[in-house]
Amino acid sequence: MTDKDAGKDGEDPTADFLAEVRPEETPWRTERPPGEEAPERAERPEKWGRAKSAGRAAAKAAPYVQAAALATWIVSGTLDDDSGDSGFGDMGSGDA
Repeated sequence: MTDKDAGKDGEDPTADFLAEVRPEETPWRTERPPGEEAPERAERPEKWGRAKSAGRAAAKAAPYVQAAALATWIVSGTLDDDSGDSGFGDMGSGDA
């Protein structure tokens, strides 16, 4: 940073602002001295247990759902092709 960026009195307002809003160093991010044991992890309830298990179930079922959709699409395509040849498609047209 140059001197002209610092302002008229030589202070840097950006650095002052950042020093004010910067959070203090958290205790779990500080280095432990060698030989000191790590603190035990706090037990916390799982908030997203149902959502995670539902997501896992959906991920496991996805290939089967895709295969079923593909099979349905293929079968519907073959049934549409067969219905055109039989003549039953326009029974109510009245052009007999």
